[in-house]
Amino acid sequence: MPSELDRRFDSVLAAVIGPGGRLVIERDSGGRAIVGNFPATLPGLFRAFCELYSDGRDALVASDERLAFPDLDRVSERLALALAGRGIAKGDRVGIAMRNCPSWVVAYMAILKAGGVATLLNGWWQSHELAHALKLVEPKLVIADEPRARRIEAVGGDYELLTLAVDQPLEMALAPLLEGSSPADTLPEIAPEDDATILFTSGSTGEAKGALSTHRAVTTGAYTYASGLMTLLGLLTEEGRAPETPPRTLLSVPLFHVTGEVPVMLNSFVVGRCMVVMPKWDAGEALKLIEKENITYFVGVPTMSLELMNHPDRHKFDVSSLKDITAGGAPRPVSHVERLKDEFPEAQPALGYGLTETNAVGCINFWGSYAAKPASTGRPAKPFVEVAILGAGDAHLPPGERGEIAIRSAANIKCYWRNPSATNSLFTGDGYVRTGDIGYLDEDNYLFIVDRKKDIIIRGGENISAAEVEAACYDCPDVAEVSVFGAPDERLGEVPMAIVVPKDSSGLDEARLRSFLEQRLAAFKVPARMIFSDEALPRLGTGKIDRVVLKAQYGR
Repeated sequence: MPSELDRRFDSVLAAVIGPGGRLVIERDSGGRAIVGNFPATLPGLFRAFCELYSDGRDALVASDERLAFPDLDRVSERLALALAGRGIAKGDRVGIAMRNCPSWVVAYMAILKAGGVATLLNGWWQSHELAHALKLVEPKLVIADEPRARRIEAVGGDYELLTLAVDQPLEMALAPLLEGSSPADTLPEIAPEDDATILFTSGSTGEAKGALSTHRAVTTGAYTYASGLMTLLGLLTEEGRAPETPPRTLLSVPLFHVTGEVPVMLNSFVVGRCMVVMPKWDAGEALKLIEKENITYFVGVPTMSLELMNHPDRHKFDVSSLKDITAGGAPRPVSHVERLKDEFPEAQPALGYGLTETNAVGCINFWGSYAAKPASTGRPAKPFVEVAILGAGDAHLPPGERGEIAIRSAANIKCYWRNPSATNSLFTGDGYVRTGDIGYLDEDNYLFIVDRKKDIIIRGGENISAAEVEAACYDCPDVAEVSVFGAPDERLGEVPMAIVVPKDSSGLDEARLRSFLEQRLAAFKVPARMIFSDEALPRLGTGKIDRVVLKAQYGR
């Protein structure tokens, strides 16, 4: 039986997408919902909404620098012409390897306006991880800040690398790009089905895959989130609680992640929301900024909201401006939901579920519905998202039955870059993305995730391939056997754990192995826990190491 909140939400949503509503819903050639009256390309999105919000409100705040939406549009237009003048043509991959900063946002806008494919490099990767991604996508240009440029220089490659001093004001930081060549006279026409972005996602085979999206897919992802916010605004208006000032959010998650890119950054353009930049996560600094900048909306992995609650200075700050605390990228423990309500009484918790391969769209659970079903990730985001539970032969299972979760929407990626076999495995015959997660839908169409089919560890929202970590361990000549899996962690959700059998008489210990791995893996991938054993690891009849037995024995 739908709750009263669900019925009200559906009623307001019907007005938002119905005759005379804000959004005109159409169907693409595959029958998937798209927005017909908003721009279908990212350059169109930026230009339209920067013009719409030309009332002087903040668009981006970074330390002492405050930029309005027209500022971002103007500078990105100039940078796009400069990129075109440097020879960036339609379809060229251009890498971004920077921490969160105004230069990142404007570089992204400009690459897309110039017709390039914005290639979002993980800023936490070490040199060899960057080398794999750069070899895969073959960018024409990589724009980096100084720390990441040093890592990229260490591996070399056939591309131009341009380093920015991102601590400077925006136009000074971009000067090497803006002044490095004669600008082009015009920019190319961009179509909805043109390639737009490549993000990287870990898989059970180890090396990161490049998830390629079209402009239509990415804009649909942004409009899916915007439609939800429009509906929630309608609910608040019905209750006489409509906000009196424009929304403001902390940009506290990395922009190279799909959460930072789509529901935070792009959605902020659509709804006229100011982004207050955090160069890196720090709970104490976040509390200061929430008070100073009157932040209304917070999104991050569950770890972040937990750290806000646990910070010793939490009660020294006025956080009453905060109205929504949303989490995504990892499960949020049910026990945290009640704590959030107690610690932030003015704010309401929410939880989202989506993948890089779906441009972050999927399900959302919010407000009283989340309190009622805190173990659920919520209902599919209507009318854009369809969720199916797959059984044998990809048959769609009825409510209550468990199977692999699959998502279908116009926001789904086009393919994995130059990886047709992985692409074929990703999609079902009827266009659903296989998530690798196991779950079920209840009678109210709420999704519950109960397990993961693919062997991925999600550490605070960051995907880690167990196979990749194991491979790095085996590179150590003193490791005879190893098994890596996710172990529960109260703060991060789960962390990688390694069960290691050293070679006889090697004297290998945790300090030596950890030092070895730190030279080969990004810090977040290095096992947080290591257990050394003198006995051979248990194996299945197939000869594979039995992770189930090891997790039952050690992973608690």
